[in-house]
Amino acid sequence: MNSVGEACTELKREYDQCFNRWFAEKFLKGESAGDPCGQLFKRYQLCVQKAIKEKDIPIEGLEFMGPNKGKTENSS
Repeated sequence: MNSVGEACTELKREYDQCFNRWFAEKFLKGESAGDPCGQLFKRYQLCVQKAIKEKDIPIEGLEFMGPNKGKTENSS
């Protein structure tokens, strides 16, 4: 699947490959320490944010996943 921005598609492919490799070769075997794909994700995320601005895609009211977004404030 292509990214929202054409310029981001290659970064998405690189991140997807890294994540899928880490997930299969490390995470599923109980080795979840480290974040080998974090820098790729940050580069891809910045590219997508730029593409959203350039295309005037409205994002008001949307929540995005990221650090500390896994739980709501009211969850126990």
